[in-house]
Amino acid sequence: MKLLEGKIALITGASRGIGKGIAEKFAKEGASIAFTFLSSVEKGKALEDELAAYGIKAKGYKSDAADFKSAEELVNQVIADFGALHIVVNNAGITRDNLLMRMTEESWDEVMNTNLKSIFNITKAVQRQMLKQRYGSIINMSSVVGVNGNAGQANYAASKAGINGFTKSIAKELGSRNIRCNAIAPGFIETEMTAALDQAVVQSWREGIPLKRGGTPEDVANAALFLASDMSAYVTGQVLNVCGGMLT
Repeated sequence: MKLLEGKIALITGASRGIGKGIAEKFAKEGASIAFTFLSSVEKGKALEDELAAYGIKAKGYKSDAADFKSAEELVNQVIADFGALHIVVNNAGITRDNLLMRMTEESWDEVMNTNLKSIFNITKAVQRQMLKQRYGSIINMSSVVGVNGNAGQANYAASKAGINGFTKSIAKELGSRNIRCNAIAPGFIETEMTAALDQAVVQSWREGIPLKRGGTPEDVANAALFLASDMSAYVTGQVLNVCGGMLT
């Protein structure tokens, strides 16, 4: 039997990178997938078809998790379409990097809303269903930057540190109802975005990592699969670093 057979998962921001990798991994393991995207309807439809090829139900929703009402409507629609909701991966996130002296209020608010408020919105919306079924796994995408900080990323680091605190609090609130909440803190993960960077710079980053390589979306997806499945039935309130040893 596949690890997520019969489970229904919602993954935000799944049209590329880490979110897409998680969606593919979950589909391979038998989960039906609801996912969100913000812009490209074509990419959303393509991912629907790609995931459905694994023999599961897949449906994309154009939705902004940073908007409270939209998040609530999304979750209600997913439950109406799929009948239940067992796993949530709060993956939607952005960066607006700059030194504090140059950072605008808009850049701060945009990052906090997309990265942190979206997790409040979605988690608040899904808890009613999970409480009713007395089962759920909530996985929040954090970052090593939320633990270590990083110059030029005060907004991003603050949002990710906030996710860690939120995760631990929700684990304590909902644990008695068999609802688990954990976070994943990826390090340097190589995606389409990093491929466009100066490769000499990228190589220097790799050299600074104990495992001497960047991570892949699949590395993060494997951690998400563990936290989503019953293999981690006694794991909650944790921040799992997937960073090749960066935080060692």
